[in-house]
Amino acid sequence: MFLIVAKYLIPKGYRGMTVFPFVLMKYDFDRENQIFINHEKIHLRQQLELLILPFFIWYFLEYLLRLVQYKNAALAYRNISFEREAYANETDLNYLKNRSFLGFFKYLTLKQ
Repeated sequence: MFLIVAKYLIPKGYRGMTVFPFVLMKYDFDRENQIFINHEKIHLRQQLELLILPFFIWYFLEYLLRLVQYKNAALAYRNISFEREAYANETDLNYLKNRSFLGFFKYLTLKQ
């Protein structure tokens, strides 16, 4: 994992983005933020499990599905299964040690 501060590459409203093996972050202080780093490490694991490119295809398609479902970009983003898993477990710094393979599957069910 390589941590890179790339303020201008991060879309407005976001603090970071992971593209294996890089974690891009808007602010240098997030290098020390264990919860932020753990969230991004969860995305690294997801990307590895899906062999990187399929992860991004799935992510984009699921975002479109959620956008149709919620008709709200922020809600669509927060309800992508990959994001739901990462947000739900970002404070558990041992999560990746105990996480099952393809653990994001249990977050696929659509929220109502």
